[in-house]
Amino acid sequence: MRILGLIMFLAVAMGFSQTSDEKQIRAIYSSTLTEGKAYDWLNYLSNQIGGRLSGSIQAQQAVEYTKKQMDSLGLDKVWLQPVMVPKWVRGTPEFAYIENQPGMTNNVPICALGGSVATPGVGIKADIIEVKGIEELKELGRSKVAGKIVFFNRPMDPTLIKTFEAYSGCVDQRYSGAEEAGKLGAVGVIVRSMNLRLDDYPHTGSMSYGDLPVDKRIPAAAISTKGADLLSTTIKLNPKVKFFFRQSCKQYNDVESFNVIGEITGSTYPNEIMVVGGHLDSWDLGDGSHDDGAGVVQSMEVLRLMKVNGYKPQRTIRAVLFMNEENGLRGGNKYAEVAKSKNEKHIFALESDSGGFTPRGFSFDSSDANLERVLKWKSLFEPYLVHVFEKGYSGADIGPLKDQQIVMAGLVPDSQRYFDHHHAQNDTFEHVNKRELELGAAAMASLVYLFDKYGILPN
Repeated sequence: MRILGLIMFLAVAMGFSQTSDEKQIRAIYSSTLTEGKAYDWLNYLSNQIGGRLSGSIQAQQAVEYTKKQMDSLGLDKVWLQPVMVPKWVRGTPEFAYIENQPGMTNNVPICALGGSVATPGVGIKADIIEVKGIEELKELGRSKVAGKIVFFNRPMDPTLIKTFEAYSGCVDQRYSGAEEAGKLGAVGVIVRSMNLRLDDYPHTGSMSYGDLPVDKRIPAAAISTKGADLLSTTIKLNPKVKFFFRQSCKQYNDVESFNVIGEITGSTYPNEIMVVGGHLDSWDLGDGSHDDGAGVVQSMEVLRLMKVNGYKPQRTIRAVLFMNEENGLRGGNKYAEVAKSKNEKHIFALESDSGGFTPRGFSFDSSDANLERVLKWKSLFEPYLVHVFEKGYSGADIGPLKDQQIVMAGLVPDSQRYFDHHHAQNDTFEHVNKRELELGAAAMASLVYLFDKYGILPN
């Protein structure tokens, strides 16, 4: 009895039981690496359904497919949660060129930004002015901007090892550039793609007009990084260069869609809910394999791993496949709204929305006490080369759940290649490595297991 008491005391002091937890985590990794379903699910989502733009037929097909797959896992409950989402359609392929002088043009790859208005049917051709950001645009003022196309050309900072920091450092020009340029009388906006690589893929993404009246809204498009460099060089050589682009995108009325939710009910504390999730919608240029098909199938795999390993969770574990993260966050907000209306108690939420690359660790939005205990679990993950446990951002869709009592986490994969594919035509299935995808799912399931077994510490 004394030995048993000592073992229990040490387990509490360390924050985990070394031997039993090592064994359980080893089983999780073995199961997904030998009989995992995530890669097959992603294959269907990507190659049979394709890009899943919010409000599209493909998004609805993805809802139906993932619900069917979760139904097949023998979960305690699977359901659809209705949510109204925006419906924006790209239309016919965009077209653009640089005109040095009449008859002398160079075509460049562009794509409309999500939520943009269309150009007139014949397109727009105007003088173009290059700026490095919104502040520089404002300094120029209306007299130098009115009637022109504004070219935002601030690149991602290549010196930042954490590429999401580089993305955050320049994405404001994509999101708010058209709003600010429209206020100054510009007729259009072209934005350098958020990409660290030089290539011919334009990268789309969400943008906003703020409170601009409809008649003041101007079309906005992204240009590939190689196209941006060519345009910038051309402007330096010939400041009188003109730019032409044409796009036919359109915003429709909101339509009904769904979050897809699967649940294993807790055996001991069923009212304590743990969420693992990713977003089911994607942009339409590729098939959304990394963003965020990977997170969707990894979240489903977490529940499957619990079932096939015979693990009976103490707490309720849900996989939530959120709709409309890309251009509205309606799914994340709806899930949190319903949870609040039902007085549900969420103690932990984990999101995967950084691609299906090799997992490096997790970032945590939590109290210092819970973070300190998580750090004691690092040794359990080190055999799997998962070593990053840090305080930081968790995820957009689980963000609305945040309060002082929940621990929130985000999977941190290697990010060096992520923005090569993000929101672009080459975000496709062949760029996801099966083993990397499965390792990410196993890391997520292992973390969920530990939080289920030990709960969270009070603040």
